[in-house]
Amino acid sequence: MNMSQSVGAGSRKYSETVNAVSLCRTPSINSKPTVCIENMPSEMLIKVFSYLDVVSLLHVACVNKRFYQLASDNGIWLKIYSSCFPAKRRIWKNEFLQTESVPLSCTVVEDRKPGYWKEKYILKQIATVKTRVMQLVKPVDPCTDLPCKNQKAIKASGLSWIIVLKDKNEKEHVMEMAHLSFKDMSVSIYWYGTSWPCLDVLSTLKLFGVLPLLPDRSTAPSKNGPRRRSLIAEYYLSHLTESSVAVGSDKLVQLFSLNPGLLVGLWKGSNEIAFVTVSLHYHQLLERSALGSATVQYVLPTNKPVLDDVDPEYGLHDYDLHLDMHSGKHTYMCGTFKNLFCRKGDIENGYLKLTVVNLKDNAKHIPLVGTVGLSWETTAFKGIVKDCYMMDVTVLDETHKPFWCFSAPVCMKLSSQVSNLYDYMGHIYTTDYADSEGKVCAELVWLEETKEYFIVSLVLYISTEKVNNWYGTNY
Repeated sequence: MNMSQSVGAGSRKYSETVNAVSLCRTPSINSKPTVCIENMPSEMLIKVFSYLDVVSLLHVACVNKRFYQLASDNGIWLKIYSSCFPAKRRIWKNEFLQTESVPLSCTVVEDRKPGYWKEKYILKQIATVKTRVMQLVKPVDPCTDLPCKNQKAIKASGLSWIIVLKDKNEKEHVMEMAHLSFKDMSVSIYWYGTSWPCLDVLSTLKLFGVLPLLPDRSTAPSKNGPRRRSLIAEYYLSHLTESSVAVGSDKLVQLFSLNPGLLVGLWKGSNEIAFVTVSLHYHQLLERSALGSATVQYVLPTNKPVLDDVDPEYGLHDYDLHLDMHSGKHTYMCGTFKNLFCRKGDIENGYLKLTVVNLKDNAKHIPLVGTVGLSWETTAFKGIVKDCYMMDVTVLDETHKPFWCFSAPVCMKLSSQVSNLYDYMGHIYTTDYADSEGKVCAELVWLEETKEYFIVSLVLYISTEKVNNWYGTNY
């Protein structure tokens, strides 16, 4: 090693030693104390929170446990409650009965448990929303006895729907709806996107109706604001492809359905979800979507049967059926069938039979309009699965009350038989639907010459259990 190299090495070593010593000996700089809102006294935080609006106050309560307790202060919420729902009393003034606001005293703050006025305010808002929903569903269609202003009611109430997918590790994935499609007796709700979890890891799918907790008619509801969930249905996805009904497929997707009204599209050859569609019947739609809770479904009110002066051996009589077969914007058949009946002696295997279209009555055979297929879409693709459609059924009893209602995806299956009807020579297709309350069995003939389907047989089978629960009888 030459002299210059040894000097250079020595200088570097000395420099590193000096720098290390200087760092160790550098006096600490006195930094200014940081001000953190979490370190502020509770009295000051409550004062700050008292200037927040309700939505901001609810958001602050989600920060941590301390903020939750302070943001639930009875003094803050009493002020909010009394401004929205002032106490009233009636007094006689100048010989007239008048209503005036009554200020709430401080004792109502001190005598209440923590969070009392917050809970009371939220419950009052929920009750207000429920009252508003019930007013919106009052107007009904005279033909179907179903609410006739559903689209307007949904918009006015701010109602929307979400699905919550839970995987096998209990993790939840919330999916906001993409868009809606309204028909005469149902609404179809669509979800699609690119962030679907794989079907293999999912256990359940829950459908919720969602209403803004603090409805503001002047602005559109925000999904980031406080909302209230109402459980509508829960579906089990663990064995979807084995336990569900295979509706159909095209080159890109396979369709599977689960009652009530769920349609799941999987990319063909995989267990990856492409889209989800739910079809909801209008009967008790707003009630089911708004009046339940996050864990318990809304319970439909029990029927109060009227005294029937007809011989009970006559069975069911004067029933009406409203039937709609559709997909997207296309309606393939929409009709009303009146005066359906079933004699008590026609009960078989726990079902009462209502014949809607008789195979031998050519005059009542019904054509389907257009090319039958179930349309689907994602963010990137669209398609139609042939020989599938949505079926909406509304059965009214003899007093014109909705008796059996559903909306569900169904498919037409090619039968091995060939039509032997003189007027219809062609392949026979069958459509079958079943749930806990009944079954629908339809038979269609494909006419190659005119390229259309004809319904040549349509039969409803109503469960005797459903009838007994409805009338309080024993069929």
